[in-house]
Amino acid sequence: MLNKDQFADNHFIRTIIEEDLASGKYQRIVTRFPPEPNGYLHIGHVKAICLNFGLAYLYDGLCNLRFDDTNPEKESDEYVRAIEEDVRWLGFQWHEQHFASEYFEQLYQYAVDLIHAGKAYVDDLDAEEMRRYRGTLTEAGKDSPYRQRSIEENLDLFQRMRAGEFPDGSKTLRLKIDMAAGNINLRDPVIYRIRRARHHRTGDQWVIYPMYDYTHAISDAIEHITHSLCTLEFEAHRPLYNWVVEHIGMAHQPHQYEFSRLELLYSVTSKRKLNQLVVQGHVSGWDDPRMPTVSGMRRRGYTAQGLRLFSKRIGISKSENVVDMSVLEGAIREDLENVAPRMIAVLNPIKVELVNYDEAITESRQAPFHQQHPEMGERLMPLTKTIYIEADDFALEPPKGWQRLTPGGEVRLRYSYVIKCEEVIQDASGRVISLKCRIDHDTLGQKPQGRKVKGVIHWLSTEHAVPAKVRLYDRLFTVPRPDAVRGDDGQYRDYIEFINPESVTEIDALVEPVANTLPAEAHYQFERLGYFVTDRYDHSAENPVFNRTVTLRDTWQAQADKK
Repeated sequence: MLNKDQFADNHFIRTIIEEDLASGKYQRIVTRFPPEPNGYLHIGHVKAICLNFGLAYLYDGLCNLRFDDTNPEKESDEYVRAIEEDVRWLGFQWHEQHFASEYFEQLYQYAVDLIHAGKAYVDDLDAEEMRRYRGTLTEAGKDSPYRQRSIEENLDLFQRMRAGEFPDGSKTLRLKIDMAAGNINLRDPVIYRIRRARHHRTGDQWVIYPMYDYTHAISDAIEHITHSLCTLEFEAHRPLYNWVVEHIGMAHQPHQYEFSRLELLYSVTSKRKLNQLVVQGHVSGWDDPRMPTVSGMRRRGYTAQGLRLFSKRIGISKSENVVDMSVLEGAIREDLENVAPRMIAVLNPIKVELVNYDEAITESRQAPFHQQHPEMGERLMPLTKTIYIEADDFALEPPKGWQRLTPGGEVRLRYSYVIKCEEVIQDASGRVISLKCRIDHDTLGQKPQGRKVKGVIHWLSTEHAVPAKVRLYDRLFTVPRPDAVRGDDGQYRDYIEFINPESVTEIDALVEPVANTLPAEAHYQFERLGYFVTDRYDHSAENPVFNRTVTLRDTWQAQADKK
């Protein structure tokens, strides 16, 4: 459920919108989220989604979902469906759905109009020649030798380009602006190229495709977008955006505003690099729980509410937006703390025999699914003669400050009695394989008399524990900026080198019987261990599979410091 407190406040775009509404410039704002369907959405898109849909929600406006599908080789219906699902899962619903491809005929006709007006021409320069003619940041470009073609010749050539008479890459349509412009984007930019590629919606109908800058500006104008919000790398493209909407002659002229893009440390968000991870098998797919994709984060157990909270916390500005992974994980923890019921799991079990267990006097207790939310109910924690505890909760030679079980030491079993370790059974190599402990039957819900027992450990009855697969996920990369590390020669190193070899571990664990009743995507806190979710695809009630979403607190930096 959305509410107005979930979105970033007091940022410059909200100020612009409030001024535009107060002045009467617009009666209603219209925004859009315009992904290219050439990959799955990632954490950077979450920021843009929350901004565009959030502003429409805050100001009773509208937000469209538009697919900028002008690059047919890399786009597909699979990506369209995934994007639609991700936007809905994040809690948003678009006003209208559009595809840039549905405007192809209009875009073509606007191009014809620009040729008629002497503002566009067909060029025969190839890509390398065009680069040489374009000039540099300090040197003006020079006119193409084809720039002065007549309107009639340009119209004829452009129509023949559409008819498929020329080879791919042999001709382009360029705007006639200014080859001496200080902004290189205004030096006669290409707006159409010849490309024989089957389009996911229009098939083989077109052999010429419009360029992004041209298409995007006109699509915004057609849809009556009021505030076209882009990341800062498009700031230098804004003069071209303005030139296009001004010269196509539409009554509605949208305005572009830029904000800083998100850079999440210990991650990459380039679709090309994410695709490489998938294609080369470094991850299991776009929805691998280690991926920063929406589908990957969802499968890992991140919640839509937690991602919206993260987007609010990082804010909207023009300044650099470099965010540590701990900020994202903190937002997810905060949401899960309130909504995730509790269960006990033992990931590395060691058997404990309770030597004085007596069915007549040894009691089992009810335990709440959540201490702060009694409405979630309770479950029985059956105590039997043998139980499992975590091997990590026992130490033969405890370090200083140890507050768990030791030979001769005492701990409290969570929701149950205090026990004392009386015997340690080891194998021939010295590995501890089991313990024998004694219950203090006077400590059920009571403090021990005359002594303090500080440690509390979790446990499971051997008779009731349910086997489960548990996947422990960590950060995919070992360095903060894997795609920005330079070698001794000054060249960027391959980001693949920095994949964390310990980013996933699958173990056979034991969990409470409730696991056999859970559907996929059920969020739980494993007490003392972290937040987990039943896998979206692999889990079944008969064969539980849990993914670790996040630990109970940020342990990454401490681990990194040890290394």
